[in-house]
Amino acid sequence: MTMTRRLLAAAAAATAIALMAAGPAAAQKVKIGVIYPSPIGDVGWAHELDVGREAIAKELGDKVEFIKAENIPEGPDAARIMNQMAGENPKLIILGSFGYMNDGLKLAARRSDIDFIHASGYKTAPNFAWFLSRNYESAYVAGLAAGYVTKTKVFGVVAAYPIPEVISMIDTFTLGAQKVNPDITVKVVWLNSWFDPNKSQEAARSLVAQKADVLFSLYQDTPEVVSLAEQLGVYVISTSSDMKSYAPKKYLAGPHVNWSSFFVASAKAAIAGNFKGEGYWGGMKDGAVSVVSISPDLTADQRKVVDDAIADITSGKFHPMTGPITSQDGELKLKPGETIADGPLLGINWLVKGVETRIPK
Repeated sequence: MTMTRRLLAAAAAATAIALMAAGPAAAQKVKIGVIYPSPIGDVGWAHELDVGREAIAKELGDKVEFIKAENIPEGPDAARIMNQMAGENPKLIILGSFGYMNDGLKLAARRSDIDFIHASGYKTAPNFAWFLSRNYESAYVAGLAAGYVTKTKVFGVVAAYPIPEVISMIDTFTLGAQKVNPDITVKVVWLNSWFDPNKSQEAARSLVAQKADVLFSLYQDTPEVVSLAEQLGVYVISTSSDMKSYAPKKYLAGPHVNWSSFFVASAKAAIAGNFKGEGYWGGMKDGAVSVVSISPDLTADQRKVVDDAIADITSGKFHPMTGPITSQDGELKLKPGETIADGPLLGINWLVKGVETRIPK
């Protein structure tokens, strides 16, 4: 045996011994899977999902290890990835997109030993739960701010998909703006994508060409609309994360989500064996929703109105969808003083008066 071969043999033996020593400790670790619909960047939806994952890591330390898959499109690819992930026998899988729901539910039916939490959905099973944030609350507050700064009274929304969560945010954003500036109109471009930097910029340019001087990047998991708004000199609102660094002068407000508490609780429940397949809809009162980096361009009086709205929503004193509210077709949807219930809001499929764009069929 040559010296090299003897060294390799010794190294292999040492490695085997190390693996044997580490084996019992490694076996004790619980696996948790996370599937992200877009790349994990420094801002955006996927980033905030990963902040929630990091909270689990911080809370549970070396008791857990993670299986991550990012930038996974909804459809066959997602189904394949989640089935592969299930093959590693995690205790919990976090499904980070609305379009993962049906395939995830089928997998949950086959794998009762794995618990699932699913973003933005509405279906449940004993081991399958959904989680939502009440972003219509933060959208209303952002609308108030937008109503104060606009000169053209035209807003542009670069929207992902026409699902109830997005529709409700467009509605309350419009209502908030009309509260302080009744003549506001809103134009929407539907991208049918959560992450498409090029199309989102094209949509933003089109909306500005139509005189929009406030843009709402609604579930575009990229700062492209935000940075472009800075270049074009129009105000901008993002979704999920604080993106002020991409528009230091024209950033108006940042509706923000925080999944940390819910993710940690879900992981602990899955590990303890007392997971419940039910829905979680966190809002301002839970710390799941907030509005950050509100522009200093608001006057003191305007900022007080915004802050008072945040306080009233947080306390439960005010609901952003309180009547009278009329649809874009002129139908009275909520009578004066009437507040929409959670059930109808979860399935909302109509836009309020002032939104010019229709929901695609």
